[in-house]
Amino acid sequence: MSLSTNSDYKNWLIELKKNIRQVQIKASLAVNRHALLLYWDLGKQIIEKQENATWGSGFIDQLSKDLKVDFPDMGGFSKRNLELIRQWVLFYDGSFPITKQLVSQLENQLFSIPWGHHIMIIQKIKNQQEALFYVRQTIENNWSRAVLEMQIETNLYARQGKAITNFKTTLPEIDSDLAQALLKDTYNFEFISFSGKVKELELEQKLIDNITKFLLELGKGFAYMGRQFEINVGGEIFKTDLLFYHTKLKCYIVIELKVTKFKPEYVGKLNFYLTAIDRLVKDSSDKPSIGILLCKTKNDVVVDFALHDTNKPMGVSEYTYTQLPTLIQQALPTIQQFTERLNQDNEDF
Repeated sequence: MSLSTNSDYKNWLIELKKNIRQVQIKASLAVNRHALLLYWDLGKQIIEKQENATWGSGFIDQLSKDLKVDFPDMGGFSKRNLELIRQWVLFYDGSFPITKQLVSQLENQLFSIPWGHHIMIIQKIKNQQEALFYVRQTIENNWSRAVLEMQIETNLYARQGKAITNFKTTLPEIDSDLAQALLKDTYNFEFISFSGKVKELELEQKLIDNITKFLLELGKGFAYMGRQFEINVGGEIFKTDLLFYHTKLKCYIVIELKVTKFKPEYVGKLNFYLTAIDRLVKDSSDKPSIGILLCKTKNDVVVDFALHDTNKPMGVSEYTYTQLPTLIQQALPTIQQFTERLNQDNEDF
């Protein structure tokens, strides 16, 4: 029997179209949220009909054709998108059966990011908790789809909040939790590349040259204050590598870059900088400054020991960057060779 003549299907389709028309009116006020609510309800109904009705394997294809006839100007009813809607609901429904009570709690999360973002998340993420992490981060940071994809590809979920710190013993609980959540165990600086041995000033300069990407990797709330920030202590000038101010934590953040493995003595130097910033730069309304040591590698046990009795809040993380292959390094001209060739070209001209 054709679905177009099936009374059960036709009656259900009439009610479904009525619901869609009602949603179209509401969508003029809140397009994305109501569209996603529509998708959620549609996905649940599709799943239910596939389980209980005997409409055959061509059900979604027929449904797509019928909906597009009555709603030609409303996207989202292709066969592929209906299949994605079904997949989306199946992904979350086990943990989040949508009831009237839960809608108000979830409308600022699950129904507050674009549909394209949802498609990317459910196609790349298999764990519900991890998926909701990216949903919340998208909302909080207003990520574009391209930025969301980059964060998923670099496994932000596994990196975020995993740095070794002493925040629990050096900051109030509310600040400690926020500060811990902000720090990553490994920072991805693969937007910069090096050939050969890296120097700290070179790493620092390349990060500043790519400040937009650097700030994106650091996360929301970091405001860049300067590099080689000078502090006069007892008539002597000391310079921090990088200085930031965090708009949520309401404090200065000192970042020290190391191109080697973490060493315990790095903590003492950073502790000195934090004391100097707190005494000479911090305003009375600012909270205690925080230090971040970014090292090429670290031994977590050694880091834990080094931070154990330190009374200044600080954390230690690793970073990665792009290392050009040896063959490419060898093929690249030296500065002298490049200059000589440039001069030769000018003479030829």
